[in-house]
Amino acid sequence: MSYEQSSTAQDMSTGELLGRLSEQTSRLVRDEMQLAKTEITDSVKHAGIGAGFFSAAGILALFGFGLFLATAVIALDLVMALWLAGLVVMVLVFAAAAVAGLVGKSQIQQATPTPEQTIDNVKLDVQEVKESRHHEH
Repeated sequence: MSYEQSSTAQDMSTGELLGRLSEQTSRLVRDEMQLAKTEITDSVKHAGIGAGFFSAAGILALFGFGLFLATAVIALDLVMALWLAGLVVMVLVFAAAAVAGLVGKSQIQQATPTPEQTIDNVKLDVQEVKESRHHEH
């Protein structure tokens, strides 16, 4: 290869360098997007499997809780009438459900429907880009 044919950064024009930069940036962005897609796909797959196992755990826990309540009724039957034992356990379960419902309602009321911090961050990013463009010109 002769000296005239070599295309080092010193020999290239500004236009050629900018063209190369644009091409390499595009390739880098495409490669990063592909990597992100692969990572997200893998992450979602694991999250789905995890959610399935959590669902199975929840169902099994629900059955276990039902058996616990039946055992509580049977145990209370030793000291009171069966119907009264069932009534006592039922009232306790409804009371626990009411408390859980009130706590859940309180948590939902504290939730914000929009990602405020993300919106603020994006606005700041846009402002910084605008300011940097003004400083360059």
